Amino acid sequence: MKAIIGIATALFTLIAADAALAQEAASTISAGEDVPIDKAITLREAASPIAVEVHSFHNAILLPVMVGISLFVLGLLVWVVLRYNRKANPNAKQFSHNTLVEVIWTGIPIFILIIIAVPSFDLLYLQDKMPDGQVNEYEAGTRAAAFPNDFAPSRKVTKERHLEVSLVDQANGAVTTLTADDYDVEGFGDEELIITLANPVPDGSRLRIIGGRSRMGQKPVLGLFGKDESQIIPEPTVTIKATGFQWGWTYSYPDFNDFEFDALIAPRDSVPSHLYRLATTNDVVVPAGETIRLVTTARDVIHAWAIPAFAVKIDSIPGRLNETWFYTEKEGTYYGQCSEICGIDHAFMPISVKVVSREEFEVWVDQQLIDNGLEPTFSGADQLAEAAPAAPAAVN
Repeated sequence: MKAIIGIATALFTLIAADAALAQEAASTISAGEDVPIDKAITLREAASPIAVEVHSFHNAILLPVMVGISLFVLGLLVWVVLRYNRKANPNAKQFSHNTLVEVIWTGIPIFILIIIAVPSFDLLYLQDKMPDGQVNEYEAGTRAAAFPNDFAPSRKVTKERHLEVSLVDQANGAVTTLTADDYDVEGFGDEELIITLANPVPDGSRLRIIGGRSRMGQKPVLGLFGKDESQIIPEPTVTIKATGFQWGWTYSYPDFNDFEFDALIAPRDSVPSHLYRLATTNDVVVPAGETIRLVTTARDVIHAWAIPAFAVKIDSIPGRLNETWFYTEKEGTYYGQCSEICGIDHAFMPISVKVVSREEFEVWVDQQLIDNGLEPTFSGADQLAEAAPAAPAAVN
C-alpha cells in the first residue's frame, strides 16, 4: 500500500510540474491565440458549445475511468508481486479458474462501457446532426409573441427546455435571459407557440426567442451532476466549401457569389515563430454567434479538416461531399491542421479560422468579391473603402 501511495504521489507531482511549465509557456503567447502549448497536458480551450461537451465528457467521465483503471491495475500488480513472490509464498496454489472472478471481470467492464457509451452516442449525434434552432425577434412593446413551431414532428418544441427567451439591448447588444417566471407558454407541440411576457418589452430593447432541440454546451454529468449551461444552437447562416489538395486548401463561399481563395502555409519569415505551420496565407473568416455549415471534399487523396477548439474533424474525400458544422461566440483566430496523412507535405497543411463580428465579416466579404471581380453584396465599393482598409488579395 505504501508503494502505491508513493507512486501516486510522484505521478501527481509530475502532473503539477507539467501544468506549471505549460502555464509558463502560455504566458509567452498573445491573448486570444488558439495555439498548442508546449508541455501542456490538458485539451486546448473549448471555443464552441460542442467542444465544451466533448471536454466535459473527457474530464468528467473518460479521465476518471482511465485513472481509476490504471491505479487499480497498478495496485493489483504491486499486490501480486509482494504477496505472491517466491519468498512470501513458496508453495504456489494450483487452480485453473474462479467463476466469481470471471463474472466480476466480465461484468464490471460491461458496466463501464455502458457509462461511456451513453454520452458518447449523444455526442456523436450532436456532432453529426445539423443544428436547426430558429431565431425570431420582436419589437419593443410586445407582450405576446407567436413563435412558429414548424419543425419536423420529431424535432418540435414540446417543453420549456426547447425554448430560450431573452431581451436584447439595441444600443449595446447586451442580452438578458428571462426565466420561466417572466413568461408563460401555450401550445407546446402545436404548430404555433404563444409566449406571453409578464411585462411588455421595454423601449430600447427587442425580444429574442430561440426555439429548437439542438441544445449543446455544459450539461449535468450523466444528466445528474452539475449545472446546465447549455444553449440552443441556431440553424446555419453561412456555408463554406473546403477542398483539400496536396498540400493546401481551397475555400469558396457559395452564399456570396461563390468567390474562392487558396490557403497555403504562411512562409516561416512572415509570421511569429510559434505560428509557423499554423498560420496560413489566407484565413477562413466567419461571423461570431452564427452557425457555419462546412462542406468538404478533396481533389487528389483523402485529407481531413480539423479545428481542435471547435471539436471538428471531418474527412475530405475525392468524389464525395462530407458535411459538418461549427458555432462560436468568441472572436479570435483558431488553428488546426490536416489530420489525415496525405503525403510528404502532410505536416504543411494548416487551417486558420478567423472569427469576427458580423459587421467585419460583411466588409471582408465585399472586399473578397471586389478582389474576384464581382459586385459587393453588402455595400458599394466607395463605402467599403471608407469602412476599412483593403484586405489581402485572394490567392487563386
